[in-house]
Amino acid sequence: MPELSILRGHLLDAGKTEPVSIPDGVLVMENGSIKAKGTATDIGKSHPGLPLPNRNDAGYPVILPGLVDIHAHLPQYPAVARPEESLLPWLKRHIFPLESGFRGAETASVIEAFFDEQLACGTTTIVLYGAIWEDTCDLAFQIAERRGLRLVLGKVMMDDGTYGDLPADEALDLSLEQTDRLAEKWHGANNGLLEYAVSPRFAVTCSREMMEGAARLAKKHDCFIQTHLSENHGEIQAVAQRFPWAKDYTDVYDQCGLLGNKTILGHGIHLSDREIDTLSARGSILAHCPTSNLFLNSGLLPMDRLRSAGVRTCLASDVAGGPELNMWQVMRSAIEIQKARRFTDPDVPELTPTEAFRQCTSEAGAALQHPTGTLDVGSDADLTVFDLDAVLPYGGKLTDKASLTAEDLLALLVYRGQPVACTAAYVAGNKVTPE
Repeated sequence: MPELSILRGHLLDAGKTEPVSIPDGVLVMENGSIKAKGTATDIGKSHPGLPLPNRNDAGYPVILPGLVDIHAHLPQYPAVARPEESLLPWLKRHIFPLESGFRGAETASVIEAFFDEQLACGTTTIVLYGAIWEDTCDLAFQIAERRGLRLVLGKVMMDDGTYGDLPADEALDLSLEQTDRLAEKWHGANNGLLEYAVSPRFAVTCSREMMEGAARLAKKHDCFIQTHLSENHGEIQAVAQRFPWAKDYTDVYDQCGLLGNKTILGHGIHLSDREIDTLSARGSILAHCPTSNLFLNSGLLPMDRLRSAGVRTCLASDVAGGPELNMWQVMRSAIEIQKARRFTDPDVPELTPTEAFRQCTSEAGAALQHPTGTLDVGSDADLTVFDLDAVLPYGGKLTDKASLTAEDLLALLVYRGQPVACTAAYVAGNKVTPE
């Protein structure tokens, strides 16, 4: 018998061009996918005999596509909110020492807690970097498999300045070997919910041989590539000195074979027109990390330049550069960065809450080639439920919720959404939030 489950509440989706809002809506899930959606009245007529849930008087449930965080670092979460003047000193002082100790079975409790916080924020897909250690990357996949989570993860690769004790040549060979083994085991596992991302950290800590080897492995396994690009001026200068044969930072990756339509590049703030055109031509994905870019004094992303050139941009927390996993705060910061740019350049287009939400749902799902990010019939049932009363002033008692438009609801969630308001998250139709 097919496995049916039914949710009732206010259905809210950004839609392809206009938001979709169904105040008394019903969503029917079957075998992990969305089978039907509509008003309670319409679903009752089209599916006679289907046991529709009653509206719950407690709270005001809003049912949305699950959020996607397309760039974050699993071991780094304990190091949030550690101020430093810029990226490279922050990595050296706070991050490399923390990641060096992220190994062994004792990290299981940390991994579990990380996933709990991710889901509590309404994030149902997350793209993660691990540490350089194979064991904790494997363990994270095991835990995600047991819990039925959707996860893209890769072991960090670096052979120069690595926080391991191996010489560079041994680190290169071992990292390639371990990456190959992990990708073989986990890419596409658990009915496709788990995927691998070959993860050279960035050109500052990777040799050309490491990056070219990473590109070969990604091609072999047809998996994702993730790395960092043009986050900080000091980083860009270090790459230029390290690879004088390249036209620019982007060209390093391009010549090493790392750019393609399954490549996710974190940041990309300070790109030339040539670099933007290259990313567009390769179909690569840019992970915009606004909270991190502000915290580490990295800069303001010219989103309009990238998107007008056809570069796909999605939003990301970049924990621990970003200080929290809450993607609503990330959306808010993305909007405010574009507002800040408008103070000096009135031609900068506004980024609306609806557009920011799309970058965390339908556009991110499409970029990852996942059938997620919408409430459309046929999509995988990756969903999240937020109690609007926990978002509204005075617990919603003084708000006429029936008068709120879809844009009103999305703006409220972007500016006031918090984990306390998230009541449930579903991946492929299964509830994955702890009871």
